[in-house]
Amino acid sequence: MARINRAAAFAILLMSASAVGAADYPQPLPEEPVPTVAELPEHYPDSWVFVQDLHFNSLPDGRAAIVDVGAENNNLRGQIPVAQFGVMLPSTTRGEIYVGETFYSRLTRGERTDVITIWDTKTLTPKDEIVLPGGKRGLFVTLRNSLQLTNDEKWALVFNFTPGASVTVVDLDGRKILSDIELPGCSLVYPTGPRGFTSLCADGTMTSIALDAAGKAGPAVTSAVFNDIDDDPLFMTPAMVGRTGWFVSFKGHVRAIDFSGAAAKDLGSFALPRQDGGEPEWRPGGWQVISADRAGLLYILMNPKSGEGTHKDGGTEAWVIDPKTKTLVRRIALRNHSVSIEATQQEKPLLVASRPDGSLDVYDAASGAFVRTIVSVVHDPMTMTAAR
Repeated sequence: MARINRAAAFAILLMSASAVGAADYPQPLPEEPVPTVAELPEHYPDSWVFVQDLHFNSLPDGRAAIVDVGAENNNLRGQIPVAQFGVMLPSTTRGEIYVGETFYSRLTRGERTDVITIWDTKTLTPKDEIVLPGGKRGLFVTLRNSLQLTNDEKWALVFNFTPGASVTVVDLDGRKILSDIELPGCSLVYPTGPRGFTSLCADGTMTSIALDAAGKAGPAVTSAVFNDIDDDPLFMTPAMVGRTGWFVSFKGHVRAIDFSGAAAKDLGSFALPRQDGGEPEWRPGGWQVISADRAGLLYILMNPKSGEGTHKDGGTEAWVIDPKTKTLVRRIALRNHSVSIEATQQEKPLLVASRPDGSLDVYDAASGAFVRTIVSVVHDPMTMTAAR
């Protein structure tokens, strides 16, 4: 009997709680439609950054996260897959994101298919794909210059490596292959002139190739030797300021290359300032080691424990360089060891430093003050691309 009384008392208590809840919330929440799909703005704000995740532990499951590094919360705005040593490239004019990626019919084996997948920037849905012939798209840890745009973003340039090097020219409007250009001894692509590209070569030169209206290769122009491959080679991902690419070398020399003409032109180099007073030798280190803001200042990720073979180790400071005066403007002490950096293109830029644990540290680029940490955005944040 006591058990029945306890059950009745519990039921009365539940009914009382329901009555109180109904009084506090007289209007039920509206039903949400399923599925619910949100859209992003057509032009991404300048505080947004694409963070590419190679995903070392599951390479077919790479991705790119779209992150608002200026927001206090809800930083992750979207994500697209970037499979199997893929590379991601947002267009600045076409409302599309291009992804060079590779698939196998049995996930990790079987028939290989290379494609450029075309994603819509607003809906993050795939619009189309262009199959790349030959199964030869370069597969390696992400380098932004393995996929680039030229001819006012009408054509894509895909770097191939079998290990024979070549470049495939793709018509994005017609969704077709225009040409395949052999590039022996040279690597990656840097858009050059109105329609063409330059590649850095193993003998320390660079070769520029202009493309005709049909996307076929015209005469090649090869520079004099300027890249000291054996003693002080350049990191191959530059910071772009207009059509000038700013490269930094393993030992800390900054070099400018003008890509505005039909053939790229070496503009010379200068050394980063050396430290006195017994400090260790600082050198650039990391995967994406140099970036630039819209004012043209350069940010270089620096490692104090440098030496032979440390160029991929990451760094603990970002040095801000004014390339016009060739001076060190400031040193930004990073809270955590970082592998890549990217400056946003805002009027008051932020500096984003990616960490080996997949988190992002954000700094005020003008003062160096720490702003926030965005925790565990991706798995392996190798490269970043600021929205423009």
